[in-house]
Amino acid sequence: MTSLQLSAKEEMVEKFLDAAARGDVSQVSTLLSHAPSLINKTGFSGWTALMLAARNGHHHVAEKLLSLGTITSHLSSLHLQQEDFTLCRFRYEDVKDLLQKPSTVMIFLGIEKVKNPPSSSQTVESVSEPPVWFAVNTDEDAAVLLKRCREKNCLFPRSPNRDLLKLSEEEAGIVAQARSVLAWHSRYSFCPTCGSSTRPEEGGYKRSCLNSECRSLQGVHNTCYPRVDPVVIMLVIHPDGNQCLLGRKKVFPAGMFSCLAGFVEPGETLEEAVRREVEEESGVKVGPVCYVSCQPWPMPSNLMIGCLAVAMSTDIKVDENEIEEARWFPRQQVIDSLFRGARPAFVFPPRQTIAHQLIRHWICMNSNL
Repeated sequence: MTSLQLSAKEEMVEKFLDAAARGDVSQVSTLLSHAPSLINKTGFSGWTALMLAARNGHHHVAEKLLSLGTITSHLSSLHLQQEDFTLCRFRYEDVKDLLQKPSTVMIFLGIEKVKNPPSSSQTVESVSEPPVWFAVNTDEDAAVLLKRCREKNCLFPRSPNRDLLKLSEEEAGIVAQARSVLAWHSRYSFCPTCGSSTRPEEGGYKRSCLNSECRSLQGVHNTCYPRVDPVVIMLVIHPDGNQCLLGRKKVFPAGMFSCLAGFVEPGETLEEAVRREVEEESGVKVGPVCYVSCQPWPMPSNLMIGCLAVAMSTDIKVDENEIEEARWFPRQQVIDSLFRGARPAFVFPPRQTIAHQLIRHWICMNSNL
């Protein structure tokens, strides 16, 4: 027997826990009649059948387990921690010479929120104005630029898409805004109508053609604004409601599976894009689609639109030009993988990603916890 295979005892425990997680009180009762000791067994995640039944809102199963004498004092405290780091901030005096260079692009980000508004008793002189923040795109060498920073342990992200996940939610939003707008400036320095140079206006959120005769300066087509590219990302639910479809690309870390995703095409609704992308990548046909939430993803300017979708078919036929593999994962395997049990079925997407939140949302549906 290899290390990846389960013993007969382990397999029975997994079947029992899966039945509790799915709300199958009949199978729970049958398995307990053959092996009463299963009642307080835990899976690789450390969860008992009672925990799983309560987590997924199956009160009838929880009541059955309590009536049979399950131990309720068994607790599992699981915490996922990730070390965060903060942004490097430069004062105006540190970079004012860079702002004089023609190649430097500066955009306005906003005014910092005041956490403690001034009281009515404070005088105007005693109230300091909140900082105003800008982002700068410069050709200055990164190592030389870091020497200008007054803060200690400053660094620039080596892998922006991964390092972005290490930031706090507030700072990740700042980076997303800055990166998206500055990337747009680098790609749209020339007018798409006549090919002449353009200049930034309105704090960096508009570019106008420098050719006074360009027709883009007339009527409603007088400006060019930053673009946002909509992407649907969806968790596809099996018709039985207790499995979800996840896929992996070759570029993913080993063992990681995530939600399917793809760009919305011109003329498509979000629902149509979800159905098309799922069928193209996995061969699975999708029916009802429900919007859940969204997340900006500045690579360079995507808006990830998260949805749940219900499958109308279950056979998988992967388009290897799109993804490497796709599988149906039972709810119990997903829960074990989320809480990093001893033998997780796959590696979860990072907690800051919308893919992680979509999967977690599905796990917690109908839960009263």
